[in-house]
Amino acid sequence: MGCKSIATKPLNVSRISCQRLGAFPELQASMLNCTLMNHPEHYPITQRWQFWIDRGGTFTDIVGKRPDGTLVTHKLLSDNPEQYRDAAVAGMRHLLELKPGQLITAAQVACVKMGTTVATNALLERKGDDTLLVITRGFKDALRIGYQNRPRLFDRHIVLPELLYKEVIEADERIGAQGELVQALDVAALRTQMAAAYAR
Repeated sequence: MGCKSIATKPLNVSRISCQRLGAFPELQASMLNCTLMNHPEHYPITQRWQFWIDRGGTFTDIVGKRPDGTLVTHKLLSDNPEQYRDAAVAGMRHLLELKPGQLITAAQVACVKMGTTVATNALLERKGDDTLLVITRGFKDALRIGYQNRPRLFDRHIVLPELLYKEVIEADERIGAQGELVQALDVAALRTQMAAAYAR
C-alpha cells in the first residue's frame, strides 16, 4: 500500500501524482500548480501524507496516514454539490486542515490510491448514460451470441442477460489474424454515424 515508486525514482513528484490522479480533475489541477522543483529529495515520503479512498454510491471513506505514521479516517457523502465538488478532494482537505478551495500540493501528499464501486453499481443497476458499441463490421451480434455457455443444458426457455449497450455501429475496418491491416478505418463515415447516434 506504500508509494515507494514516488520516493525512489528521480522523477517529478507533481507529474507522478497527476498520472495517478486522473479521476480527480480538481486535485490534478492542484498538483499541476506545484513547481517543477517538487522532487522527492525535497519532500521525502515520510514527511508527507498518504491517502486511501473508497468511493461508494452513497458514502466516501478516506483513510489518511500522517507523516508521523498515525492513521486518521473521515467519512462523507459521495454527492453533496452544495458543499463540495468532489468528495475525495473535500475529505483530504478536511484531514489536511485546509480551507475549501485551497490547493493540495505534492509537498503535502505523497500519493492517493482510490477504489470505487460507482461504475460497478451503475452496471448492476443498469443506470447511467446510454452506451454505444462500435465494433468491426460483421461482428454486430458478437456480444449477444457470446460464448454459448449452457449451464442449464436442458432448459427449454433460455433467458439471455440484458445487454449493456443500447445501440451498435459497425465500423468499416478490418484487422487480420496476425494483426496486419486489411482495411483501414473509414474515420469520416464513423464520425458521421456516431454524430447521428448522439443526436438521437
